[in-house]
Amino acid sequence: MAEARVAIIGGSGLYQMDGLSNVKEVSPATPFGRPSDAILLGELSGVPVAFLPRHGRGHRITPTELPVRANIYALKTLGVDRVVSISAVGSLKEEVHPLDLVVPDQLIDRTRQRANTFFGDGLVAHISFADPFCPDLSAALAGTAAEIGATVHRGGTYVVMEGPAFSTRAESLLYRSWGASVIGMTALPEAKLAREAEMCYAILACATDYDCWHETEEAVSVEMVIANLSKNVATSKEIVRRLLTRLNPERTCACASALKSAMITDRSAIPAATKKRLTPLIGKYL
Repeated sequence: MAEARVAIIGGSGLYQMDGLSNVKEVSPATPFGRPSDAILLGELSGVPVAFLPRHGRGHRITPTELPVRANIYALKTLGVDRVVSISAVGSLKEEVHPLDLVVPDQLIDRTRQRANTFFGDGLVAHISFADPFCPDLSAALAGTAAEIGATVHRGGTYVVMEGPAFSTRAESLLYRSWGASVIGMTALPEAKLAREAEMCYAILACATDYDCWHETEEAVSVEMVIANLSKNVATSKEIVRRLLTRLNPERTCACASALKSAMITDRSAIPAATKKRLTPLIGKYL
C-alpha cells in the first residue's frame, strides 16, 4: 500500500517541514544505496506526504555527491507519484529579483560527474525529455504561489551547473546570453530520474542572488544564499501546504506513462538481475 503520493524535497535551508502530523521516519535500502537522509512520512493539509531534505539534515552532502537515484527510487517504492522540489537558485535576469520565485519549464545540463539514469546493465530506455517538468504540477505550483501573493515567474530556463563552486563571471554572462532565467546545482539528474520513474516533477526555485553577473550587486556568497533563502522558507512551506489541497488525485499528464514506449530492449533479452532491480519502475510493463 502507498505510504504517500506526494513528496517534498527540501533544498538548501529547508531541512524540515512544519505541520506534519502522524510522522514516522523511514530509510529504505535501494539498489543505489541509502537516500540522503531519513524520509519523513506524515500528513500535511490532510494529504499523505513524504519529506526528504536533499542535502541531509545539517547540509552534509554536496550537489555532486547527492544519491539522487537512491532518493527517487526510495520515494517510488513509498508510492510517490508527484515530487515538488524546493531549490535555491541564482537569478540570471534583471527582472527576477532576489526573493522572487520561479517555476521553470526548461533545463540546460552543465553537469559532468553524475549518474543520470536508472537504465543500463542490459536494459536500454530513451525517455522523452523535451519538456522536463510536469506541466500540470508546474501550473498548480505557480498558481498557488500567485494565490498567496508571492512574486512568481512562470516558465524560464534553469541552468544546472556541477558545483560546488559558484560560477565565474564569464560563465554567468554566457548563461545570460543563452536567455536562461536561473542557475542552480540540483535540478539534474533529479528531474530526469523522476521522469524515468514516471513521476510528475516540478520546481519552486527561490532566487537568492544575482549570481555574479550583476555590475552593481555583490557577488553570490553562502551567507547571502542562506539569508535570503531563510526569508523564503516560510513562503515555500505555505505554498506547499496550499498546493496539496489543489491537486487532483488522478493524473492526466504524460508523466504517468513515460516508459510506455521508451524501453527499446527486447523484453526476453533483459537480464534477470536488471529486471529485479528495476521492478518498482518497470514491473507494469513486463
